[in-house]
Amino acid sequence: MSKRPLSLLVAAVVVALEGLVTFGLGGFVAVETARGLAADVTSAVAEAAFGMLIGAGLLWVAWGGLLRGERWGRTPTVLAQVFVLPVAITLIDSGRPDLGVPLVAVAVIGLAAVLAPPTTKALYGDGQETR
Repeated sequence: MSKRPLSLLVAAVVVALEGLVTFGLGGFVAVETARGLAADVTSAVAEAAFGMLIGAGLLWVAWGGLLRGERWGRTPTVLAQVFVLPVAITLIDSGRPDLGVPLVAVAVIGLAAVLAPPTTKALYGDGQETR
């Protein structure tokens, strides 16, 4: 792949931002747990580890998958956006539209970018090749 379309770059940026936020929140929970502020240490440690692992995975998908034009990067990107939507809707329903509405927007932008025809062509080619 010689030139990345804008839609592929947008998808990679969205996934990278989601990865950074998720990793950061996991790290925050880890620090708060280490400070002794967790009500349930076992759950907090698991939450911190899970957040940091998922965040690192999303960063890998953005850098190692989408930016490098690897086909495998599309599926975890779509799944991440699909998982973000119920979280965002729950936030809106819980009286936090200030967090939920932007999260819906990010997920929709991510989905639109990764499913856009230029992204599909960049990741999969013209469909003329066989495997």
